[in-house]
Amino acid sequence: MDIGLAIRTIRKQKQITIMQMCEGTGLSKGFISNVENNKTSPSIATLERIAEYLDVPLPYLLLTPEQRMNVVRKHERKETTAGSGQIKVQQLTAKGAMRMSIVELPPGASTGVSKHTGEESHLVMQGKIRAEQGEDVEILEAGDSFSWNAIVPHEVTNIGEEPALVLIAVSKELDLDHLWNT
Repeated sequence: MDIGLAIRTIRKQKQITIMQMCEGTGLSKGFISNVENNKTSPSIATLERIAEYLDVPLPYLLLTPEQRMNVVRKHERKETTAGSGQIKVQQLTAKGAMRMSIVELPPGASTGVSKHTGEESHLVMQGKIRAEQGEDVEILEAGDSFSWNAIVPHEVTNIGEEPALVLIAVSKELDLDHLWNT
């Protein structure tokens, strides 16, 4: 955890000088410099004053780099295949317990029946699919969305004549590859 670097970065992004920060927080220039250089550890009360002055939530200052925003550029996406290579899975994000992917199902392809812990939300971006879970069966087209508790067996099938693209968010640490078995 590099609290000093976080404080310095935010201060500079907001174009605040150390002197302005001293005036706004009541802390000395030497103390702020020592905090920013990780030569001293401020108390929670002091961190609260700094966070308030910088107009950021206190927990933001306590995040490790791995806990902060995670950006995946389009050209950096991990792509995998499943179901004998028929189904393409593009991993969009993977942070903590949340995963988001774009799944491309060719005409007639199915994810196969699966179940696992967690929640799933789907947005049909292209094509026509059939979503089945227990006794529920829905036909969905581009622009339609649905979600379900994934502990109940479920299956998605492309029933259209073109490839179907489905944006899927899964709220569980999970490798999506095992979901797409045809």
